[in-house]
Amino acid sequence: MGERVRLYGATYSVYVRIVRLALAEKGIDYQLVPVDVFATGGPPPEHVGRHPFGRIPVFEHGDFALYETGAIARYVDEAFPGPRLQPADLFERARCNQLISLADAYAYRSLVWDIYVERVERPADGSFPDEERIAAALPMARTCLAAISELMGGHPWLAGPELSLADLYLASMLDYFVRAPEGEAMMREHGRLAAWWERMAARPSMVAIG
Repeated sequence: MGERVRLYGATYSVYVRIVRLALAEKGIDYQLVPVDVFATGGPPPEHVGRHPFGRIPVFEHGDFALYETGAIARYVDEAFPGPRLQPADLFERARCNQLISLADAYAYRSLVWDIYVERVERPADGSFPDEERIAAALPMARTCLAAISELMGGHPWLAGPELSLADLYLASMLDYFVRAPEGEAMMREHGRLAAWWERMAARPSMVAIG
């Protein structure tokens, strides 16, 4: 498995960060190739050749190319040695996949785009946040955090006793969410989840991706 590993994307992207976390947890060296999908005129033509929808990330392992974060993360786990990122237990693996689906379907839009981007990114760029959009997103954010906390139960990690892809997915989103004051306050309402976040934020993989 000594073939070149290359990842195309941007360091700020939640979904690129998920793959970077998986690679870091597995101890895999890789080349990160910057791609600006928000460039004037849209994604670079050469990137559209790699991803027909012009999204990030795109992953290459030797001559094998892959897009879509879920497929990439599972491939990284299964193709390389290192700690297992998908639970062996049937119930825990199903819970891991359930949490990943929750992250994609409900958490990403509300936590990252509707709250973090509006509250943190837009003011940093000199724009005013859309307060109505933030307010509209808060109920979904509360539902997401309550559901994640309930599914976690008494385990130290989200899907069971060991770290899994579910932790990497949600950490990439919550890392942005808690930078907004609404997100930080909401996280404090869920003690087990807040304790998990402290452990997760201190992991070398999280520190490495910044």
